Amino acid sequence: MSQPSRPAADDPAPTADEGGLEPALREQVRSQILTGLGGWTGMVITAIPTVVFVAVNTLSSLRTALIAAVSSALLLSLYRLMRRQSTQQAITGLFGVVLAAAVAARTGEARGYFLVGIGASLLYGSVFLLSLVVRRPLVGVIWEYLDPSPETTPPRPWYRRRELLSAYMWATAAVTAVFAARGVVQLALFAKRDTGLLAVARIAMGYPLTVLALLFALWIVRRARQSLSSTP
Repeated sequence: MSQPSRPAADDPAPTADEGGLEPALREQVRSQILTGLGGWTGMVITAIPTVVFVAVNTLSSLRTALIAAVSSALLLSLYRLMRRQSTQQAITGLFGVVLAAAVAARTGEARGYFLVGIGASLLYGSVFLLSLVVRRPLVGVIWEYLDPSPETTPPRPWYRRRELLSAYMWATAAVTAVFAARGVVQLALFAKRDTGLLAVARIAMGYPLTVLALLFALWIVRRARQSLSSTP
């Protein structure tokens, strides 16, 4: 009686693609990142409540400006939901505006509207900076979780591969610089009580700087990975 044939030892087992994740999963991750950013539409929607707040505060009272900002955020959230956009994105945007308005109402000053954003930028910047100090760059931790680097022989973790670690360090440094710049610049304007320039800085240093940091991270990490893959 013939024995069932075994697969040849050198037959390739079903594996993920060269980047680490299966194509479908990688595409899902990319789609989620793009959805989270929201594109140009997301950038405009995010900026509207801030513009409404500053404009109404200039023409009327702080109370009216806060009501107008929260109302505009609520309408924009409903707009996102009606267009079947990300529920998380809509809720997060609304929550951010409500929290900023609550702080402004508590402080009794228009500039208080920007305190939450300033604090968040400084906090995130500190976390990314700490990851650099301990040489476990946060961009690398996240990237390797989503898209692990190909194995080496003998096996070595990504943070012990000099070229890859260097790329992740630079990418994390870029993200740290973005958060630090936002926090420091807006904190200086907060101290000067310049609400108008605070709004301009918040919008200008939001999505544009984030996109630049992401493009730099993609470029330097891809460059490092291609260099590793071409090394015998």
